Amino acid sequence: MTDQTGGRRVVTNIALSLDGHYAAPADPLDMSWVMPYAVTDVARDHLTTLRESATTAMLGRVNAEGFLGFWPTVIGMEGADPRDEGFAQWLVDTDKVVLSSTLDEAPWERTTIADKPAAEVVTDLKATAGGDILVLSSASVIKALLAADKVDRLALTVFPIFLGGGPRLFDDGLPAGQWTLASQAAGDHGTLALVYDRIR
Repeated sequence: MTDQTGGRRVVTNIALSLDGHYAAPADPLDMSWVMPYAVTDVARDHLTTLRESATTAMLGRVNAEGFLGFWPTVIGMEGADPRDEGFAQWLVDTDKVVLSSTLDEAPWERTTIADKPAAEVVTDLKATAGGDILVLSSASVIKALLAADKVDRLALTVFPIFLGGGPRLFDDGLPAGQWTLASQAAGDHGTLALVYDRIR
């Protein structure tokens, strides 16, 4: 595990459809299209690998409410996959930063509310000791960090489905830059787990 001052990586993780969308056009909060693929070995192993070197979770408010409402219920659930339980326990135990302009105090343990731009928050976090800062599926946060060139590791799971529309992760106007493929895995149903590191 990385544990050094100033050496923390900002790692972002999100699921994309094969046609490049992170949410369906009709209802951005409907993630039912993800579910058949999120339970594959490659997707579970991908998330396990990402959290193993992370000591901080970072989420937007909407995602925090979804993640922190669901994942703790997996702990001790009959028949739960050990990788899911491991992630759930990590999420409960780890320090969390939730970006929100509407929450005054956190309804979750070990959580700090930050009402400032994502780029400023990660700059502050990178100045402290710890492991990776893992940004979990919060598209607005990831997009802001990509626009500010603050992402060190870009983790994607690509699911073999066309959504036919909806919001995209990669907007025009992002800073030009090169990335190198750090790992790749293919799994059931053609799910791909890809990890790219920013070349600076």
